[in-house]
Amino acid sequence: MNEVLKRDLDQMGILLEGIKKEGLSFLRDINEIPTSTQPKVPAGNPLNHKGKGAIAAFEEFSERFKPIMVGSPGPRYWGYVTGGSTPAAIMGDWLTSIYDQNPQGIKGNGDISALLELEALDLLLELFDLPKQYTGGFVTGAMMSNFTCLATARQWLGNEQGMDVSKEGLFNCPEIKVLSATPHSSSIKALALLGMGSTNIIQVETMQGNREAIAMDSLEQQIQELNGAPFLLISSAGTVNSGDFDDFEAISALKSKYKFWWHIDAAFGAFVSCSPKYKHLVKGWEDADSITVDGHKWLNVPYENAVFFIKEKHNKLQVETFQNSNAPYLGDIAENFSYLNLLPENSRRLKALPVWFTLKAYGKEGYQSIVENNIQLAKDLGEWIQNHHQLELLSAVNLNIVSFTWKNADHETIDEFLNRLNARGKVFMTPSIYKGRKGIRAALVNWRTSPMDIDIAINEIEATLQSF
Repeated sequence: MNEVLKRDLDQMGILLEGIKKEGLSFLRDINEIPTSTQPKVPAGNPLNHKGKGAIAAFEEFSERFKPIMVGSPGPRYWGYVTGGSTPAAIMGDWLTSIYDQNPQGIKGNGDISALLELEALDLLLELFDLPKQYTGGFVTGAMMSNFTCLATARQWLGNEQGMDVSKEGLFNCPEIKVLSATPHSSSIKALALLGMGSTNIIQVETMQGNREAIAMDSLEQQIQELNGAPFLLISSAGTVNSGDFDDFEAISALKSKYKFWWHIDAAFGAFVSCSPKYKHLVKGWEDADSITVDGHKWLNVPYENAVFFIKEKHNKLQVETFQNSNAPYLGDIAENFSYLNLLPENSRRLKALPVWFTLKAYGKEGYQSIVENNIQLAKDLGEWIQNHHQLELLSAVNLNIVSFTWKNADHETIDEFLNRLNARGKVFMTPSIYKGRKGIRAALVNWRTSPMDIDIAINEIEATLQSF
């Protein structure tokens, strides 16, 4: 064994104790760690030929990179719908790195951690009150979850027109029809990667009254114009600018009249099902063919964690889409359940473990409290903005998203306002455009966020306004 590796192996306890100390320090101070920073990093040295060991590497990291780590897991990082990590999720994630499993099959081809993944998926179905008619798997984020679902939908569309798209490609495939009103950018990106085209979406009108949800009369009119051709419908459970939901009961009713694949992007909106107060928003979603859910949003587990759900009746389509058909060493598809043949990646971390830990630790009531707390705090912030003489809401605060703007300010001024607000380092928000108007967007999904954080954000907004 290499002498540097051997030394680090002998000092493993010391190394992990040092990392634990650093981690606890970061988490203890998370409320005060800046939410943004200037990305200036001292120049590094070339690769050390012999290697200098883990302690020396950590010392260099602490000097060069630690000072620019932002408090994104903290209570006032409100950009991109970013959650933090619950204590139990951190436990599970640390063990994920230590155990270093590759969850694929369940019949002895290497590790059998896929069993834990299947159990975690069952726990999520319980959390969401979804039927056990779905199978699922863990991927890196909503992007790959949408990709997996839409790839399977593409296979279905091909089959409906007498083609095996995964084998034959799209060259001779009849035009694929995709309908949506307010698709997330990751769904559009997935369509591009799948060869279905990012600009080929048939735009469905949205409801009146400053809504982002599908107008059902417009949807049915668009469907009728397809003259019976199969199509893909992408709907939303929580749009990114206003947290709006499509009418799933109405869409479900259409499934009995028309032939289509129904996909729901519920990256963060799925979690309203934990709350008796808000679960009506997803009523009827159990009839969807596929659903995207993002774990590193409202589930508050570490990054690179999302799940897809696809009705088990479509498992054959999944295998047709993702099978490793030219790799006999990976096992017999017909005899062995294996994620190798059900999702894009052949190699994955055990992403299910932090999910399993946090669900077991906090249960449905724990997540109900997180969801309802975030929504109430978002409404509190929205009410303050609505009553402010210089600010206005761009949309109603339907859920946990607050989109607002500076009244009568031009785009450049709004951009500068956001830059100054974020540069203060107490709260982080992102730019947005809603119904053609430039604005600012805050997304509250962190389990730590409290009324005190709303007060801090209000003070920061006021101070930034006064700087002009």
